[in-house]
Amino acid sequence: MILSDSKILAAIEKGLIKVEPFKLSCLGSNSYDVHLGSVLGLYKDPILDAKKHNTIEFFDIPEVGYVLQPNEFYLGVTQEYTETHIHVPFLEGKSSVGRLGIDIHATAGKGDVGFCNYWTLEISVKKPVRVYSGMPIGQLIYFEVSGDVNTSYNIKSSAKYNLVAPQPVESMMWKNNF
Repeated sequence: MILSDSKILAAIEKGLIKVEPFKLSCLGSNSYDVHLGSVLGLYKDPILDAKKHNTIEFFDIPEVGYVLQPNEFYLGVTQEYTETHIHVPFLEGKSSVGRLGIDIHATAGKGDVGFCNYWTLEISVKKPVRVYSGMPIGQLIYFEVSGDVNTSYNIKSSAKYNLVAPQPVESMMWKNNF
């Protein structure tokens, strides 16, 4: 079941959901709008290797915006730091962003119970498009969980994305054993 605006607010008041900074104007009827942070990243290597640590180069989005290009893969980040302690958060792009041809995630739209961090965005575009720091980029939807959660993400020993940083985080696939 998806939480309504009143259920999201009640969960925030109880400390079960955290959004910083929180703005009531960003609360929709059943979602919360998040915004593009000020930092983007591009992988340095032309070929990515799933078994190695691929590094990214960070850069700030200038005040005049930054033109994203097709055939590039950008890592972005939300301005908002979030926590969810008993709900499953899903991040989806806003329809206005999709109508500009911007995809904000390749496969990672779902968080886990206990996800406490900024959201890394996996950004690609269909046409060149100028983006701005602070622009609405996505919306968080919260689902109730059926049953007890034995291990929240924030205390899971194998969790790869627990280091809190307001910048994009590269793939940690290389930490898996395969």
